[in-house]
Amino acid sequence: MNRIAESYVKLVLALGQHDPDYVDAYYGPLEYRVEVEAEGRRPLADIRSEAIGLISDLQARQPEEPRPEDGPEACLARLRHDFLTRQLQSLVARIDQLSGRRMTFEEESQALYDAVAPRYDEAHFQEMLGQLDAVLPGKGPVVDQLDQFLQSFTIQRERLDVVFRAAVAECRRRTAEHLEIPPDESFEVVYVTGKPWTTYNLYKGGYRSLIQVNTDLPIYIGRAVDLASHEGYPGHHVHNMVLERRFVRGRGWPELSVQPLFSPQSLIAEGAASFGTEVVFPGHERIAWEKEKLFPLAGLDPYRVERYYAVQELVRKLSYAGNEAARRYLDGEIAREQAVDWMRRYALHPKEHAEQRIRFVERYRSYVISYNRGLDLVKEYIHRHGGTPDDPQKRWEVFEELLSAPRVPSRLHEPRSISC
Repeated sequence: MNRIAESYVKLVLALGQHDPDYVDAYYGPLEYRVEVEAEGRRPLADIRSEAIGLISDLQARQPEEPRPEDGPEACLARLRHDFLTRQLQSLVARIDQLSGRRMTFEEESQALYDAVAPRYDEAHFQEMLGQLDAVLPGKGPVVDQLDQFLQSFTIQRERLDVVFRAAVAECRRRTAEHLEIPPDESFEVVYVTGKPWTTYNLYKGGYRSLIQVNTDLPIYIGRAVDLASHEGYPGHHVHNMVLERRFVRGRGWPELSVQPLFSPQSLIAEGAASFGTEVVFPGHERIAWEKEKLFPLAGLDPYRVERYYAVQELVRKLSYAGNEAARRYLDGEIAREQAVDWMRRYALHPKEHAEQRIRFVERYRSYVISYNRGLDLVKEYIHRHGGTPDDPQKRWEVFEELLSAPRVPSRLHEPRSISC
């Protein structure tokens, strides 16, 4: 399996020479990168052919479904096999895209991410908009009412760093009470502009992450904890540290030292990072802490915290509206201007933000499903195995187990027979 894993890593790096967005992070052996670069830009057909050969090798080594008496090693062997198979299949699909194959939004998301998001029509979102309209002050289009409401919760640029660092510190403290955090880990935050995303985590290996926060658009108070937990603790930074410690260092599995952006691995990573906010900061605890600490740091009225999160709870119900805009636009059902309008009307993004979201869609395409479909798959998995809101300790335990193994989205719904 290590031979297949090493070849897989080199293929990911080779494809990254054709697609600058493909390799999201790599901290594996330097000699792999040197070897790939020395070979030059390999033809896509050659990369694809080798990947197909590795998939055939894996199919010939198909492990039996582990039984409880087989123990955790048998479970890990099956998970590793599934992970490498699905990652390689995704790599082949990405090559096919780069070679000119056209896929619908749903075909692409299934091929690349091993998942398909549910569809919703306008009536579904109109119902949510009606609920928001009833609680927001003012009159007129709901997007304008919401924008005006949120403006009063903006973190001013001069306060952003102190607010964000306070959120990071608290998320780290709470995470450390449940998960092991290496003493030499580091989490650097820098502020950037001109990006199509809000935040970005670059995991460098050695338990180090660089977090970039885009300040082009207003950052509202609720984003502080969301970003600190999603990008940091217990989100991407912690997830990557767990995988590095347990598998890359602990078992010498090279495949987890590389992270292809367009892959099933990314969907689970985004889903786990998004759910991490609920794990580290259950709703009532978050409201109490932000009321006492974060709102005053941001210079905001702490007595408005409950109102803010009541509105945010309704806004979250519109999360799939962005997927619909992306699907319809990429499938050619609507033009770009209509996609921007959809983002404004149903995802409730002001025009500048709606434009940014469409630029994101144009660059990353169906990756958008990783944030909501990924979250729902992870939440369903954790709830199904006892990690419900009324048992926060169990939720931490199941969440840690999810972080601590290579899994694929299509198998998250299966019964968990063995802990691994």
